[in-house]
Amino acid sequence: MPLSVSHLVLRAKQLEIDAVRHLAGRVELADVIGQLIHALQRERGATSIFLASGGQRFQAERQAAMDKARPIEVTLRTLFEQQLAPAQGASARTLSLMAWALLGLDALADLRTQIDQRTPTAHEAVAAFSRLIAGLVELVFHVADAALHPGISRLLVAFVHLVQGKEAAGQERAVGAQLFASGANDEAEQQRIVHLIDAQERSLRVFEEFAEPAPRARWQQHQLTPTVAQLERLRRTLCTTKPGTPLDTALSDTWFAVSSERISEMGRVQVELVQSLRQACQTQIEAAERNLQDSEGLLRQLRDNPPPHSHAVARFFNTNEAPDAAPALATPDQPSVSSLVDLLQAQSTRLASMESELEAARRALHERKVIERAKGALMARMGLTEEAAFRALQKASMDHNRRLLDVAEATLALPDFAFAPPASSPQK
Repeated sequence: MPLSVSHLVLRAKQLEIDAVRHLAGRVELADVIGQLIHALQRERGATSIFLASGGQRFQAERQAAMDKARPIEVTLRTLFEQQLAPAQGASARTLSLMAWALLGLDALADLRTQIDQRTPTAHEAVAAFSRLIAGLVELVFHVADAALHPGISRLLVAFVHLVQGKEAAGQERAVGAQLFASGANDEAEQQRIVHLIDAQERSLRVFEEFAEPAPRARWQQHQLTPTVAQLERLRRTLCTTKPGTPLDTALSDTWFAVSSERISEMGRVQVELVQSLRQACQTQIEAAERNLQDSEGLLRQLRDNPPPHSHAVARFFNTNEAPDAAPALATPDQPSVSSLVDLLQAQSTRLASMESELEAARRALHERKVIERAKGALMARMGLTEEAAFRALQKASMDHNRRLLDVAEATLALPDFAFAPPASSPQK
């Protein structure tokens, strides 16, 4: 049978379907990697308290985390083995990253045995878990970095940056737990906490930019919860206490709990993103399969969407238009002038929008931190509860007809602004 246009078009569409199915398989792989990362993050945090407390605390939490991680690890090893099949289309880089991840997983049993014997320090154990998780995070990034469909690409960008932000949060939990459990602050660990907070904010800003409205709204709503406010206060304790100053070891439980709740919420948002990715892939496959049944429609689509250079040549020879330049073939390294202008304009608009959103986010974060500091000052100065301190700030804001932020700043700058300490009993 002679080759025909229909044969080529139908084959192209079939290859498109195969590509989306491969992408759907990569989504499933990324999902399992994400599940294992989550379990190892919790094991790392529990291990840091276990070792920093001399093995006296968090043994049960550590064991529960290990029990959760082991079956996921088995599933991931099976998926790795499946990637060796030529039909999976795994690249050399993908297989190399899988090999690196397997090195870490193979060494995990020995690391756990050493931790049982309390051989490594808490810092050494956190570093060892973090190296393993780093390889898994990079594998997620590589597995997800291959989407041609804009809707799927946006979801993948959101997913990858949420995973990165979640890992920074997991490292922060482990480092902070280690500090509280040890009972003493440390300057180097303080700096790690600061850098990890900054890394989370960067990754989560990108996640919010590319995520769909529902998961973005869910995450933003979580930022307003008492759990996050409590985490901010504990962060302030870690970041402002002088190095060498004793820390309340009882706070390690609270720190672990509020950090874990925040990380768990990231995990729930991550599950939503995976479900959205599955649905997006399925929608693409179903649409492509419908098109595959319509060979005439595919031929019309081919005629109506010529290659860009063919379209440019047709316009150049159009007698109804005056040519402005000879058509040039655009290449990845040298795009056409018009496409480059469009790209620069779109990028400029996007950067301006991002800068505006970033500035708004910075203002909101600054306001929240100032108000938290003002509440803390009132609690210390006047012996108020946190809720009473906040109500006092609100009342002063209304009484003076000023923004809550202005009142908080004045409270920090002018200790007697709008407030009077409780009257003392007269001396007899």
